[in-house]
Amino acid sequence: MRIFVTGGAGYIGSHVVKALGEKGHDVVVFDNLSSGNEWALLSGRLIKGDLCDKALLGSAIREFRPEAVVHFAALIQVEESVREPLRYFRNNTANTLNLLEVMKENSVGRFIFSSTAAVYGIPEKVPVDEEAALNPINPYGASKVAVEMMLRALAPDPAFKYVSLRYFNVAGADGSARIGQAYKESTHLITRALKTAKGEFDRLSVFGTDYQTPDGTCIRDYIHVDDLADAHLFALNYLSEGGKSDVFNCGYGHGYSVREIVETVKKVTGIDFKVVETDRRAGDPPVLIADSLKIRRKLGWSPRYDNVEYIVRTAWEWERKRRRK
Repeated sequence: MRIFVTGGAGYIGSHVVKALGEKGHDVVVFDNLSSGNEWALLSGRLIKGDLCDKALLGSAIREFRPEAVVHFAALIQVEESVREPLRYFRNNTANTLNLLEVMKENSVGRFIFSSTAAVYGIPEKVPVDEEAALNPINPYGASKVAVEMMLRALAPDPAFKYVSLRYFNVAGADGSARIGQAYKESTHLITRALKTAKGEFDRLSVFGTDYQTPDGTCIRDYIHVDDLADAHLFALNYLSEGGKSDVFNCGYGHGYSVREIVETVKKVTGIDFKVVETDRRAGDPPVLIADSLKIRRKLGWSPRYDNVEYIVRTAWEWERKRRRK
């Protein structure tokens, strides 16, 4: 298939592009490289551009004539979204509207959307399934809900089919340490902990120790990035075989607390770094764990790397490789 990938030079996007290339798909990546890196592209070709530039976007899609679009390009930092909400709605929501309009103008009818567990906010029950109310508690989650509402409105169109994948906490790196997280200012717990172990930070902050959880810290469902990449391939295959528009959670169905992740990082690295406890961070729900039965049953997706030590170990190998560069 010819597949157009927005934000494909970023962390998750580059792993999906890698997986697409390994399956023999023809890939074009459209990325402004604001948080992505051209060296992370192990397959396909890059068009440097921003989704706010509809003329360039339209030209790229008309030339390539994709059979499907996979959309990653977005701002993702929860705390930043609380400080700069309009920036998140402009980039995540308005730019997706641009993309959908250009797709419609050029009769591109298959769409995979990079959504998030943040759409659920603080769910009433855990694990949370896809039927749960969408009640985001931060602008990042709200910007993704707005896109899902647009997609739902397009669902009756027989010429347009989509899959929205709601990611839980994505972590880890390519098993051969070729690519991994490379954000300039990463806020992901595992990456921050590993960088602290490396000595890039003098301490790791734990935001909130008074949550209603067994050890007082937040609990998250961590999914390896390569398992998440596989989910995108299953979603593309589902749409290519005539599947109806749908939404799927992407997680393992169990979680780890912040303290458990910190201890795992210390075990994998063999380094006892400094940890400080501080106040809660705005926009953080206490517990987010996926009910992922739907994607397993309907798409046939089955995770290969459901092991927290493997997740941390692959991320650690990537971090160590980056230090040697």
